[in-house]
Amino acid sequence: MTTRSEIRAARTAHADPRRTTRPLVSVCIVNWNCRDLLYACLRSLTAVLQEVPLEVIVVDNASTDGAFEMVRAEFPEVLLVRNETNAGFAAACNQAGRLGRGRFLFFLNNDTVVPPGTLARLCAFARANPRAGLIGPRLRGPGGRVQSSARRCPTVAALLHRLTLLRWTGLFRKAYREYRGRDVADRAAGPVEVLMGAAVLIPQRLFRRLGGWDESFAFGGEDIDLCARVWQTHEVVYYPAIEVVHHGRGSSRLRPGPAHADTVVGITRCLRQSGTRWWARAAYKLLYTLDAPLSLLVEAGRYVTARLRGKPRQAERAALRVRGMTYFLTRRLFSFWLA
Repeated sequence: MTTRSEIRAARTAHADPRRTTRPLVSVCIVNWNCRDLLYACLRSLTAVLQEVPLEVIVVDNASTDGAFEMVRAEFPEVLLVRNETNAGFAAACNQAGRLGRGRFLFFLNNDTVVPPGTLARLCAFARANPRAGLIGPRLRGPGGRVQSSARRCPTVAALLHRLTLLRWTGLFRKAYREYRGRDVADRAAGPVEVLMGAAVLIPQRLFRRLGGWDESFAFGGEDIDLCARVWQTHEVVYYPAIEVVHHGRGSSRLRPGPAHADTVVGITRCLRQSGTRWWARAAYKLLYTLDAPLSLLVEAGRYVTARLRGKPRQAERAALRVRGMTYFLTRRLFSFWLA
């Protein structure tokens, strides 16, 4: 956790006597071993391109691919913090948020590119809509495909649809589609239950009043939790007139086991926080536990089949899922039942 003295030291180290104007927005980026993606992201984040006074803060979670050195050499204007160990997404976001001086904090994934003028338009929308406590743009993949940018809160029915045992039956398909936000992609601007945490804007005062991101979430579910707390006093708003390019799974691909397992645990924990009854949560946990070995066998079969057919991309995706489920069964099953 960053102390006040460390915050003062970081600001002093990056102070520019020519810049006396307080930034309107502080862009907060957490990075772990995504040097090239981070480079492209930072290239898009200048005051000239974004048409708004801004500062960029990067918290590096002990990268070993030269990302920290790249930022220090190529982007000296960036306020850069390096953790000795991987502090996790939520904790590193809070480090960046405490350093931010802007009226707004823009939490941004390292595998994104922000088109010119985006931050100016996003801040203008926020200033015109003070009831909006958290604002998220539409996310679009580099190939042009619209991604899930906003969702509903998870429900037991929605999560059950993903089980291998039940998916083929079509049960709970509607609940799953609603949870995934399939009906939100082309919706006009307006309130939503949950925004994806890849790119969200929040007033700094509100962020500090809420206490920031919940650091007890290892990975996955922290955006659901933040949205729920914002909804207690403000609105969570999806604003699709603005788009951000999102590659997706930049860092999580490098740690597929913990990323998958911690996401499962985090989302399950959100069921409890949303008031889902204990017996419904227990039934879901039991079915998920019984289903996990079957899903592991299915994905292993897909991996072998893809390799035999000479389809390396499909094989890679299946291999990532195998590693994720193996890690869950061997390292996170107990945590899952406690969630």
